[in-house]
Amino acid sequence: MASIPADLRLPGLARRLEGLLSGAVDMPMLLVSFAILGLGLVMVASSSVSVAARETGNPFYFFDRQAIYALLGIGAAMVAFHTRLVLWERSGMALLLFTYFLLVVVLIPGIGHQVNGSIRWIGFGPFNIQVSEPTKLFMAIYLAGFLVRREREVCNTFWGFARPMLVMVIAAFLLLREPDYGSAVTLMAMGLGMLFLGGARLTQFALFLLMTMVAVAVLAVSSPYRVERLTGFLNPWAHPYSSGYQLTQSLIAIGGGSWWGMGLGESVQKLFYLPEAHNDFLFAVLAEELGLVGIVLVVALFAVLVYRGFRIGARAAEAGNHFSANLAYGLTIWIGMQAFINMAVNMGILPTKGLTLPLMSYGGSSMLVNCMALGFLQRIHRETVEGSAVAVRTRGRAGRRT
Repeated sequence: MASIPADLRLPGLARRLEGLLSGAVDMPMLLVSFAILGLGLVMVASSSVSVAARETGNPFYFFDRQAIYALLGIGAAMVAFHTRLVLWERSGMALLLFTYFLLVVVLIPGIGHQVNGSIRWIGFGPFNIQVSEPTKLFMAIYLAGFLVRREREVCNTFWGFARPMLVMVIAAFLLLREPDYGSAVTLMAMGLGMLFLGGARLTQFALFLLMTMVAVAVLAVSSPYRVERLTGFLNPWAHPYSSGYQLTQSLIAIGGGSWWGMGLGESVQKLFYLPEAHNDFLFAVLAEELGLVGIVLVVALFAVLVYRGFRIGARAAEAGNHFSANLAYGLTIWIGMQAFINMAVNMGILPTKGLTLPLMSYGGSSMLVNCMALGFLQRIHRETVEGSAVAVRTRGRAGRRT
């Protein structure tokens, strides 16, 4: 079969295809990511059609915006994929300071936008940025670099463990001021996971967890409202028209889906019964329309995504790329933990946290940052594969010389 002359080829497309075929992209993760993204777009369209028609006159208002966010997110992922990780490693301290700046600025009256009682957004023209989303990404980058620079201290001294935890606690405190409990929990879980995989001792974790439990107990006892919020999910039917309303409607939706669901677009709860159906409680609408089969599908997709993320991190660690490995672990823990919390909240396993389902729930900030995180994971895979190939060629040349 005659080959296409070199001067007639499309260089950019050829390089991309060559990169895919040579293993520069983790194909299972890429396919699963697009599957979750595509399913999310379908469910945003289905869950928001009624509220969009009522509020804007355009039943596909939220879907159109989510599609734009998805395209921008893919662009952000491409930027991350084509940027060398060493540049991000060197920018860790600057990103940390910028994170604190955002977390403080959003609390300033007149700058931060309040929605549903929480001040989480900063307006930039027609766009609103939810500061908790870049916070998780930038903190993961900073911690990954810190664990490389201070590995011995983290593993051998309490101060080495306490320093990064202090950094995380300050950020979590500022998130709680918004308040954004879900992001604070996710951030702390990501930090603890990264430190554990980075070699911190179990005794240090035990002490920190004990201190955390005491602090949570004191905060809960000091405010009856917090006690009600933390325990209300255990019996939402006791207050079905007040504090338990959202959860009871979610449980009705999930129970109504049964095995096979009511059919795509046939949800009843999204018709003004279930608040935030296209945001935090999109999973409940999915369960109602696609049933247990849809639930298992979503859980399986996220399980594969998390598995591939940890595998990328493990391969980077084996290749000696410690920053890449730490970053991969942090990003994977964050996405997996956030997905778990969102689904658990929808099913009444955890208190309401206000966290989106990654790549699926409506929201521009979440979509952009989650796509960028996946771009980083693909970049880590690429640099690991390219580094391994260079090492093999080097050993081959050395063998021929001898």
